[in-house]
Amino acid sequence: MKFASSLCAAFIAVAAIAFVYSRTSDVQAYSPVITVDEAAPVEDSMHEFMEYVFQPTYLRLKATMAAAPADNKGWKALKSDSLILAESCNLLFVRKPDAHGDDWTKHATAAKTDGAALYKAAKEKNFEAATAAYKTMLNNCNACHKQFEEGKHILQP
Repeated sequence: MKFASSLCAAFIAVAAIAFVYSRTSDVQAYSPVITVDEAAPVEDSMHEFMEYVFQPTYLRLKATMAAAPADNKGWKALKSDSLILAESCNLLFVRKPDAHGDDWTKHATAAKTDGAALYKAAKEKNFEAATAAYKTMLNNCNACHKQFEEGKHILQP
């Protein structure tokens, strides 16, 4: 009886796998796939994009960076916001302007690199390294704002 039950379960598993594989072409036919080349902004306004993607995270991070986190909850907040900012820099690459696009890419790359260093320091609970990476990241953000926003929206640590 135990053998028959195991054999039946194995047969059902194989049949299920065969069914899934037989339906793969159907799934692909109905599932939209977006390639990297098709990535496009949802919001055309860079001001709106910055205000609702970057600014809230920056403001939370600024408050968190006022002093070394006292507990795991504080470190988790620091890790979260630093990772969000670093990863959000990837969104800047699809928003490269026609004029001075190479400079834009350099600024975005620098901010992402320093955001990643901030995240790494937060994971290591190293506030001194986190502070250095945070300030460098903001300097890179500000360099971009100076070039592309005529010096508006300068961030303060």
